[in-house]
Amino acid sequence: MSPLVLPLPGNEGMAQSLASLLGGNLGGIEARQFPDKETYLRLKDDPGSRTVILVCTLRHPNKTIVPLLFAAETARDLGATHVGLVAPYLAYMRQDARFHPGEAITSQIFARLVSGSFDWLVTADPHLHRYGSLADVYKLPFRIAKTAPAIAHWIRENVPNAIIIGPDSESKQWVADVARDARVPFAVMDKARAGDRDVTVNLGDVSLTPDHTPVLVDDIISSGRTMLAALTALERRTTQAPICIGVHAVFADQVEEEFARVGARLITCNTVPHPTNTIDVASLLAVEAQPFLCRL
Repeated sequence: MSPLVLPLPGNEGMAQSLASLLGGNLGGIEARQFPDKETYLRLKDDPGSRTVILVCTLRHPNKTIVPLLFAAETARDLGATHVGLVAPYLAYMRQDARFHPGEAITSQIFARLVSGSFDWLVTADPHLHRYGSLADVYKLPFRIAKTAPAIAHWIRENVPNAIIIGPDSESKQWVADVARDARVPFAVMDKARAGDRDVTVNLGDVSLTPDHTPVLVDDIISSGRTMLAALTALERRTTQAPICIGVHAVFADQVEEEFARVGARLITCNTVPHPTNTIDVASLLAVEAQPFLCRL
């Protein structure tokens, strides 16, 4: 039987694409809040004897996780044979250690919640940082969609004389893969962070000509401080308007307006719905979900 693809509210576009790519049926979820702010949730389609795929980007995890877990458990209660999660953006990867006494290691707590309610997980480019693998924190079968090929393809098609620049050492893993696939040079800046919104970068040994189009690439654009600092460091080094590419458009504090003020073009993948979405990664997510369906 074909899988039933159910989007949490706000994820309908990605769910529709996945249902088509995976040969599934697109269903629906009714979710709302009672006056006391408790969650009401109803599956609009019968999941009995079917594989259910819940589609939910986790851009706002605090308000999303309860409906998501309720949907998973309801599908299982109503007879779903398997319940998988496609979370194009996987939240709560930042706090991966206890830096001060008493701190919650929220990445591990969040992972336990998700791992306990789903049979498998597909996500795109999780921000691992200190973790060597997603398996270090998630205890369920998973597959990861790599967005570098799609980003590289967009650069090849749209950016002449590009040079890929990573705004900090953490971004090297992304820029190296993108530059290799795009067949263009890359460089990585040096960063010093004094706080969440206090960042400075320097060009280090970045070498570019006035004709180069600098393309800054990172996995997450949240506060945007790192990329904005990188743009400042690039001023007067090129005559070409810079392009900033992020996999996940988290965009805290309306930071996209600051990018517009400095003349940078923002491009993102559609792992988080946003007007800057230009690079479609639905097919990459579907490729990673398909093996889970084939095993059934």
